[in-house]
Amino acid sequence: MGVDYYNILKVNRNASDDDLKKAYKRLAMIWHPDKNPTSKRSEAEAKFKQISEAYDVLSDSQKRQIYDLYGEEALKSDQFPPRGGGGGGGGPPVASRQNQSSHHQFSGNGASFRFNQRDAEDIYAEFFGSESSGGGGRGRRGHGDGVFRTSNGGASASNGGGGGGELRKEAPVENTLPCSLEELYKGAKKKMKISRTISDGIGKSRTVEEILTIEIRPGWKKGTKITFPEKGNQEPGVIPADLIFVVDEKPHAVYKRDGNDLVVNQEITLLEALTGKNLELTTLDGRNLVIPLTDIIKPGFEMVVPGEGMPISKEHGRKGNLRIKFDVKYPSRLTAEQKSDLRRVLGGIL
Repeated sequence: MGVDYYNILKVNRNASDDDLKKAYKRLAMIWHPDKNPTSKRSEAEAKFKQISEAYDVLSDSQKRQIYDLYGEEALKSDQFPPRGGGGGGGGPPVASRQNQSSHHQFSGNGASFRFNQRDAEDIYAEFFGSESSGGGGRGRRGHGDGVFRTSNGGASASNGGGGGGELRKEAPVENTLPCSLEELYKGAKKKMKISRTISDGIGKSRTVEEILTIEIRPGWKKGTKITFPEKGNQEPGVIPADLIFVVDEKPHAVYKRDGNDLVVNQEITLLEALTGKNLELTTLDGRNLVIPLTDIIKPGFEMVVPGEGMPISKEHGRKGNLRIKFDVKYPSRLTAEQKSDLRRVLGGIL
């Protein structure tokens, strides 16, 4: 079955020249290979070639007549059924094979027509690269002029003309990515399910679901952004928005983050403050950390344990510090005997 050029351009069979031009311009702006990321280049090249071929045939009155009567296969193979006794009576032209090259000889009503498929870039240049700065000079530009090609592979108008070829990009879409302190300490993989609308470039849109994998690296901080280029909704004539996930830090029951350090508020009794103890903490990666308290602890004292803080993401193997802030709990009351004992024990050292 032959190709439906009308369907490719999304026009009806009575489409005028203006209809064809509008349809081609809209689709070419979407599917030109230079306007698509590397990951979609093969798909874009195929669609761009198909769109250009459809416009080439339908915008040429003789090619369109042959296509309408006999279809795409006959058009390309130059096999047209004879009609009206060898081309008389205003019937469709009759073709005869002249050679096996890409050019096909077509003759009818005494006229000769040579069918030659035009280069896709030549057609594109007629629409977006034909204006010159002084009103004179070249009326069109060929593929060799590098129209709309830039050093970074993007698309831009040349010689101040063709500004209509620029595509607008949608504003980035940001989403919060809540992470536990354990995930930011050890690293983790999160899978996010997204739903977005995509267009096939020829007028049809559909909703697709996709799973995005986000690799949380040890030491990432609140506000870190992970960008998935052009994963927003896709609309004709517009470059899809980037999808951005912004790291947010969930509160933790024990630890609080301060830059690369971890902070713990630890309450101890007056007896422990005076006589010492072994403080036990469970680290964010599940280790049991034993910290001996041998000195007298005063209210508000802060102890620093080097290397037990958060990983430093840009300095592999390094960590911040663990800072323990102590609060000393005093007894609410003492008996007369207890007060006497304290005076006896502490009276000589205070």
